[in-house]
This record gives sequence, C-alpha cells and structure tokens, in this order.
Amino acid sequence: MNKVILSPSIMCADLLNLKESVRQLEKSGVDALHIDIIDGQFSPSMPLGIDTVKKLRSITELPFDVHIMSVNNPWFVNEMLDIGVQQISFHHETTLHADRLINVIKRRGVRAGIALNPATSLSVLDSILPQVDCLLLMLINPGFAGDSSETQVSYAKEKVAHAAEIIHRRGLQTDIQVDGRVSLKLIPQLVGAGASNLVLGSTSLYQAGNTFEQNLQLLDESIQAGLSLRNQFAKEEV
Repeated sequence: MNKVILSPSIMCADLLNLKESVRQLEKSGVDALHIDIIDGQFSPSMPLGIDTVKKLRSITELPFDVHIMSVNNPWFVNEMLDIGVQQISFHHETTLHADRLINVIKRRGVRAGIALNPATSLSVLDSILPQVDCLLLMLINPGFAGDSSETQVSYAKEKVAHAAEIIHRRGLQTDIQVDGRVSLKLIPQLVGAGASNLVLGSTSLYQAGNTFEQNLQLLDESIQAGLSLRNQFAKEEV
C-alpha cells in the first residue's frame, strides 16, 4: 500500500479561526480531519467539545476521523455517529466489549478503528484485528501533546513494523495510523516501517518557523522518502 493518508489534527489548527483553518486544509488536499474527543479522565485535556464538532460538520465535507479517548466509549461513539463522521477509533484499554462497539460503528457505515497506548501490546488484538479498518498506534502518551518535553517513545518504529508484519502475514488491509510527534524528521522511518495514515500536528504540517505551504512541501518530501525506504525493505525481503 503506497497511499499515505493525511489526517491533520484540528486541535493544532488556529482554534480562533476554525472556519478559515478548515478552508485552508480543504485546498491543500488532505484526506481527513483528525478530531480528538477527550473526556478529561482518560487523558488530562479536553480539546474540542461535541457542539464544536457539530458546527465543523456543517461547514465542510471533509471526512471526519475521530479518535475517542474516554472511559465511556459507547456514549461518545453514539454522539459521533449521530453527527455523521466517517471513522471512529476508540481505545482498547477502556473498552469492555470491543467487538460489540466495532459492530455498532460498522452497522452505521462508518469505518472502525482500535487505538492502543504506546505500552499496550499488539497481542491484545489477536481476535479483533480482522474486524477493524484502522489500527491507531499512539506514539506518545495520550493527552500530553502540549508538553514539549514529551517525546515519541523509543520503540515507535519497531511497533509500527511489527504491526505491519502482522497485518501482512494475516492478509489484512488494515490501515496503520500513527499519532504523537509524527514529525517531518520521523515520518520517513514511520512510513518506511509501514505507517499508512499520519496524524499531522505541530511537528509537521503546523511546524513553527515555516509557512503552511512550506510544510506541505516538506511533508511530501518526507513521505516520498518513507515510501522509498518501504520499497527498499520489500525488495530486500524477496
């Protein structure tokens, strides 16, 4: 899979001028808006309220890629389904009946994703991986993106590569989404390892010191470098 999905995090845009920020993203050709829904318990932050998401839905046709970080996943899932989103990922760590929740999402024609904290083993997905459309791998601890000292976990690339190997071995088409300090510098190795969906934020599309257009160009160069690495690895395995 050489298509890399671009999912800019709306919380990293200009929150005082959201409509203008969305228009800018539409023109740039990104694939979806990544929207974090946080309850303040699972994670010590709360970026966007549900009413804000509803208002965003009314001004754009861009797909909404929702990442729920909550201890009450069913309630938030149903709220997002009623708004009309295109993908919902929820955390395995706070879900008692993951299979049921996946079915609730997919019955509404919405893509279902499962999210894992950095230290959660991929082995927890042995049974349900074939049922999900997307595997969201957190590469920093959820909710700490505002802490500039919080760095991507040292085993990020290895975890992505392990996930890609499992998905390939099982003959699945599951997207691997990476979230957390997905920087212009680190994108080549993440894409090279198998990441196919990038959550973009303050270290990539919104990196300080560059214009939005400059960051778009640098982003494309980083992705192309990653795809070259991936193809190189594939040839070496043949």
